Amino acid sequence: MIGISTHVLDTAKGRPAPGVRVMLEHLVDDGNWIAVGEGLTDDSGRVAQLLGSRNVLNGGFYRLIFFVAEYFKDQDYFYPQVAVDFLVRDPSTHYHVPLLLSPYGYTTYRGS
Repeated sequence: MIGISTHVLDTAKGRPAPGVRVMLEHLVDDGNWIAVGEGLTDDSGRVAQLLGSRNVLNGGFYRLIFFVAEYFKDQDYFYPQVAVDFLVRDPSTHYHVPLLLSPYGYTTYRGS
């Protein structure tokens, strides 16, 4: 399977973060970012495929934007959104980019 997926875990609560809007952007040759996919995390905090029905992955730079302000709306928080830039070197494989989230910090890594 090719594509880009994510998983958002709320480390402060020790559970998945449902309902987080995630946008996928691709850096094009003119230096601008264009939106190529979007999703909402499910009850398990996952978006299984951000490429949507297009399901075409090209090499290059991508950005995931996690709009977390809405998720944290009933509590104090510091980051209204989290942007994670990454490089797709091999478009024939799958890229999984998890986000470990708390109201005052976050961590990300390349998952499997």
